[in-house]
Amino acid sequence: MRTFISAVLIALVTLLVPASAVGYWADRELGDADRYTAAMSPLASDPAVQGVVVTQTARALSGQIDAGPFQGGIEALLREAVGSFAGTPAYRTAWDAANRAAHAAFLEALTTGEGNAVTIDLAPVVARIRQELVTDGVPLAELIPETRVTVKVMEYDNLGALREGFRMLQIAGVWLPALTVVLAAAAIAVAVRRRRAVAATGLGLALGAGLLWIAVAVGRRITLDDLPPDIDRAAAGAVYDALTAFLRTTAWVVLAVGLGAALAAWLSGRVRRTP
Repeated sequence: MRTFISAVLIALVTLLVPASAVGYWADRELGDADRYTAAMSPLASDPAVQGVVVTQTARALSGQIDAGPFQGGIEALLREAVGSFAGTPAYRTAWDAANRAAHAAFLEALTTGEGNAVTIDLAPVVARIRQELVTDGVPLAELIPETRVTVKVMEYDNLGALREGFRMLQIAGVWLPALTVVLAAAAIAVAVRRRRAVAATGLGLALGAGLLWIAVAVGRRITLDDLPPDIDRAAAGAVYDALTAFLRTTAWVVLAVGLGAALAAWLSGRVRRTP
């Protein structure tokens, strides 16, 4: 009976590993402005994301200037200027400010908000670009008014369902990881042969890490497949990868811990049997 209970607990631990990681990630990573901004910060140098920002920003800025027959030239000039600015430290600073400002909107989109899109407000980026263009003496740059440019990075037909799932994960928070640890300890404690239980629990953790990897990969595919045609898939993929980096790292750590525990238990048994 004790062996059966231990096996059931190990199976639960295996299933709870991915759920625990996702719950903690939703509550402590996506829910924290500093961590969210840190996750999004590397995207400032991502070519696909930069391309979307440059195109959308130049188009929005040129729309604020009435240059008559030279309108096309103004947009091309602004696109070149914005593209040059996108490689500077000042752009990274503005990008971080934009993402910090967008964090509240991002959370609202996944909690109590309405609509099916996740957007980034590039107002800080636009303000910095305008300042740089004026300083560099770009023609007509001083005519650019303060404007809000919103870039849509993800859009879903069923964001409502995603919103419900996110809320449940936030409620789970740190409780699921704590429960997983308790169940793992209980599985070992009730086992008749604890060394084997340690090995089995380690393998269960490793299998759970594999399930987490699969969940992240499947989630990425579903997310990108559900995007409408006007959303840049490469940019959306970069955003998804940045936001789920914590989950991939967690999968590696849990895999290493699980395999390490299983190997240690196996080696311990071998040493004890050695005359």
